[in-house]
Amino acid sequence: MDRLRAYRGGWLELPAENLAWQLYGAGLENLGRNGQPARLPMPDYGPRELLARVDAIGICASDVKLIAQGPSHPRITGRDLAGDPVIPGHEVSLTIVGVGDDLQDRFAVGQRYVVQADIYYGGVNIAYGYALAGGMGQYGVLGKEILEGDEGCYLIPVKPDTGYGEAALTEPWACVVASYRISPRQTMKPGGVALFVGPPALPRYRLPRHFRPAKVVLAAVGESIGRSTFGSAEIIEIAPIHGPELTALSQEQTGGRGFDDIVVLGRTEPELIEQLGRHLAKGGVLNMVATGPTPRPVSIDVGRVHYDATLYVGGSEIGEGYGRSRGSELIPGGSAWFIGAAGPMGQMHVERAVQMKNGPSRILATDVDAARLEALRDRVEATAKEKWIDIRFVNPAGEGETALAAAVEALTGGAGFDDIVVLAPVPALIEEACSRLADGGVMNIFAGVPRGTIAALDLSSVYLRGVRWVGSSGSRPADLEYTLHEAESGNLATNRSVAAIGGIDAVWDGVKAVKDARFPGKIVIFPQISRLPLVALPDLKDVLPGVYARLDAGRFWTRAAEEELLREML
Repeated sequence: MDRLRAYRGGWLELPAENLAWQLYGAGLENLGRNGQPARLPMPDYGPRELLARVDAIGICASDVKLIAQGPSHPRITGRDLAGDPVIPGHEVSLTIVGVGDDLQDRFAVGQRYVVQADIYYGGVNIAYGYALAGGMGQYGVLGKEILEGDEGCYLIPVKPDTGYGEAALTEPWACVVASYRISPRQTMKPGGVALFVGPPALPRYRLPRHFRPAKVVLAAVGESIGRSTFGSAEIIEIAPIHGPELTALSQEQTGGRGFDDIVVLGRTEPELIEQLGRHLAKGGVLNMVATGPTPRPVSIDVGRVHYDATLYVGGSEIGEGYGRSRGSELIPGGSAWFIGAAGPMGQMHVERAVQMKNGPSRILATDVDAARLEALRDRVEATAKEKWIDIRFVNPAGEGETALAAAVEALTGGAGFDDIVVLAPVPALIEEACSRLADGGVMNIFAGVPRGTIAALDLSSVYLRGVRWVGSSGSRPADLEYTLHEAESGNLATNRSVAAIGGIDAVWDGVKAVKDARFPGKIVIFPQISRLPLVALPDLKDVLPGVYARLDAGRFWTRAAEEELLREML
């Protein structure tokens, strides 16, 4: 206990070397040397830097992607990994064990933090675990990019009694939480660039007074909109615009970044919408003002919905489409479908839906992995029943489409789902989800579908029925801070996501296990422990019976189990 107390306080003598898993190129064979971490000297830290000890790290599918792509990964494109390797890993829990002279008034040895990994410094993204050395090592230096970033300090304080693994997993949980904190823009972007497209003969449309773009491009809208409604905005009138001309127009009027708002008046040609959608800016809105359906599904870049937060809205008036957009939080007492629900992230989504105070009353969880789906059922079904939630688990590959259709009918009565969360990056599943939405329903594209991924979606449902498609990638500091608070308050049990643990030597096996989808939940590595192989929680009964005895129901990680692990293995 004395050693564990000294460990928690950051007082233990620092070792002479630092074990770290460096990535020297693309592929798992380039993580470490011969399946072993590098033995590096303890890093030096300067007067405005901190030395941090990595206490726990979760292994993420994003780590697998980085390792697979190596120098072609967009966050480290062109880096010579052979000569300048990276240390991956971003789901970390840290303890400060060294403070530079100029930071003594801000930080102290023993303070604990989690890291908001998506770091911006000088307007450039230099993510922790990518461009910056991450958590697949025992110690690391935290410098100006993290401590003095564009959004302030990217370290979020952790309470002393919070578990190390519990804290580390707030990072992936924050990504889940962030996906339910999406608030679509309710107006045209103030100070933005808007494009209006329409034929010359149209009804008269009214622009809400608070819609104030800085520049407005009117493409053959005739007298359908009074010019005075744009206030002091610069107005540019042009002839009807065609697809091939849009690239040049966007370059001329927006510098190529795309239009913040595109308003299509009275037109429903899919070809036109598809061309316009390519020229939305990040966070841009395409507003369909129409009353008739599109003649066919429209090809939508769902990767941009996920990564660039592009939004499609609409209605019979210009302001209606913006005003009908609701947030992405699950409808209280509503119906929700989680597609690809049994993976590590999918389980978090379903657990959150079951645990939340005012969540959905009907839940469908589908996955094609029977073992994982059964593991999910084992985790959440009892809690769902206690809360009178009608939850159903269906494997469409094993049980067939008939079983899926029966579950959908039982849960929605044919009206569709209020919320659908897509956790599998498959366009066909996104297309099916779109067709199963209720009026005013939201499809949350959580899966990381690459930009350029096209799905054929019914755009008519957006402006005739108020359906919305949203997406988000990662999280921001406020999301991580909120998630950590929820975990420390007992409202969010991040420990329930743990499926397996290991020491620093088990990182390579852990990455491969995530790649192979070996476990139904998260893998947590404790870098300060060596000689502990990767082990599933139920198997701790034979490996570390004292730790196993402190699991919840023999399967859920706890603070007590972690304390026993550290007491035995440090």
